Amino acid sequence: MKKFLIVNNGSASKKYAVYADGQQIYFAHLEIEEGNSIVTEYINGEALKSDITKEEFDASLEFALKKMSERGIAEKSEISAVGVRVVAPGVYFWNNREINEEYIQKMEEAKEKVPLHMTPILLAVKNLVESFKGVAPVYGISDSAFHSTLPEVAKIYGLPTEMAKQHEIYRFGYHGISVQSIVNKSAEFFGSVPSRMIVCHLGGGVSVTAVKDGQSIENSMGFTPLEGMLMATRVGDIDPGAVLYLLEMTGQTPAEMRKYFNKECGLLGVSNGLSDDVRDLIKGDEVGNHEAKLALDLFAYRVKKTIGSYMAVLGGLDALVFTGTIGERSFIMRRRICSELQNLGLELDLVKNDATVYKDEIISTADSKIKIATLKTEEMNQIAREVGKLNN
Repeated sequence: MKKFLIVNNGSASKKYAVYADGQQIYFAHLEIEEGNSIVTEYINGEALKSDITKEEFDASLEFALKKMSERGIAEKSEISAVGVRVVAPGVYFWNNREINEEYIQKMEEAKEKVPLHMTPILLAVKNLVESFKGVAPVYGISDSAFHSTLPEVAKIYGLPTEMAKQHEIYRFGYHGISVQSIVNKSAEFFGSVPSRMIVCHLGGGVSVTAVKDGQSIENSMGFTPLEGMLMATRVGDIDPGAVLYLLEMTGQTPAEMRKYFNKECGLLGVSNGLSDDVRDLIKGDEVGNHEAKLALDLFAYRVKKTIGSYMAVLGGLDALVFTGTIGERSFIMRRRICSELQNLGLELDLVKNDATVYKDEIISTADSKIKIATLKTEEMNQIAREVGKLNN
């Protein structure tokens, strides 16, 4: 029996799962909730939630391995392979690979381009490789690999060709693991993969992907996950001229400006520091907070505008899918996004929509020309599938 350890780590959320012959037998989700560190373990359909220390959260790999051993799930020596989600710019990362010295070096180079994103990812990868040295291979499953099918016109910026090639400045796209899992799931859910599908991954990070016959042909994220939609704390699309102007006027260094655009903008910035959480902003909107309403309106507007443009890219649309934490759970934001899209053939069933939270469901009306659905993303399952292909 092959057992895979699957790892998907973010700054405030760390996920570990064990798969035995392709089936998930254990899942641990470590996260920060209202300032406290907690872990929720899922075993045989049962959820076990408990408080953990900050030290256990920071040393999440060691903590997860200890829990797996205590629960009788797996000892480290029983793990056949490890798969870890890697978010990194570069042509090299358009493929899933076993992590070796060359891979680490490429990650170091990517860190120079996007230090905020790459620093924690690189640390986690090095920790995994060291921990499983001589025990099991560690595979980097790229979050941009699914978008390697982007046509050339969707990949390039308006830069001189040699400059772009020398520094690998292309639109790589992200959330590919999530979107690939939705494409796989859609085959059974819809009966077959819709020929023309738009997937809205709405969470702390936000992206929209146009999928044609199962392949990505456009994604709203670009060279880094900063491009595109308004996100929790990321600025999204902004005129490069405005970036240069802000650098000149504020006197910030590029590193300071990078942190500002990634950590202090988006919903948090537009709401004037109220919150980066859609739930808090909805409460603020309900009591008449103008900045909260504006942040939510801008969020919905950006997504709506992109849906319309991607329908043009696809030459029509067969299915619109919402996924990610906000996409799966916030019926209010789905309402805001789908409002005024009726003329494009998207008719939301308000009763179904409002009753759908965190489940796979059709939420369009029976008369809607285009199907609208919520599908739960299955990133961990997708990473496990990719590891299975590499470790056969």
